[in-house]
Amino acid sequence: MLYPEKYIYDVAGFPKIRARDLVDQLIEQAMTFKPGVHLNESVERLVKREDGLFELHTNQSVHVGKAVIICAGIGAFTPRPLPAESAKHFEGRGVAYYIDKIDHYRGKRVLVIGGGDTAVDYALMLEEVAESVTLIHRRDGFRAHEDSVRKLFESRVHVKTFYELVDVQGGNWVEKAVIVNNQTKQQEELEVDAIVSGLGFHASLGPIKEWGLEIEKNDIVVNSKMETNIPGVYAAGDVVTYPGKLKLIATGFGEAPTAVNNAKTYIDPKAKLFPGHSTSMTNLGH
Repeated sequence: MLYPEKYIYDVAGFPKIRARDLVDQLIEQAMTFKPGVHLNESVERLVKREDGLFELHTNQSVHVGKAVIICAGIGAFTPRPLPAESAKHFEGRGVAYYIDKIDHYRGKRVLVIGGGDTAVDYALMLEEVAESVTLIHRRDGFRAHEDSVRKLFESRVHVKTFYELVDVQGGNWVEKAVIVNNQTKQQEELEVDAIVSGLGFHASLGPIKEWGLEIEKNDIVVNSKMETNIPGVYAAGDVVTYPGKLKLIATGFGEAPTAVNNAKTYIDPKAKLFPGHSTSMTNLGH
């Protein structure tokens, strides 16, 4: 999970919900139907056989099915590296690229780096538990949502613009961060217990790009049925694009059942597209 401690505000029925809690509830809901689950496998190849079945080749096994639905999010992602080479030596020892548990930072002196939504959200989250929070950004303009930026400057977070990280120092754990003002070239040392990068991630579809799917700017092209250009292969969520597409959790929740029910009619052309209302399915939850 990329941002387990961040709050989500666009899921119907929840004024706000922490990401990890939403995921836990989604898993519980999905397990109602007792699906087969295979974890810690990386899908490498998709093959359509002469009999019409699909083979998904992973790094561990081969799965066979009548249809495929791709919900790969933004794809595989790796964190954008911090500019200071020495930061690598402290990864897992005070340097982090995402916040797993906010309580780990309780009472700590934390440096947050970045100017986008991730960095600003992290700084505001940490303000609630940390002894002190400093956010540095290499420019004076922020890419984060306007309201979040307003809250940042109204908070007790110490914001330093035009600053960049040049060195990380310490023993077994981070002790100091050396930052430089890119306008005056003046350096400054900050005593810190933790450094959190909010510089984002590099995303890639990886082997999915080699499956013969129509790709547009790292997204899979689908129609209103969530069909790809390969019959029997569907996709939903952040991995897809179509006219008017919005990359939101709220819209992804609608695309998933669209893909599933259209896949059902692909497998069985005589099946009804409409699955019925869940309120009429009295056996659910038993």
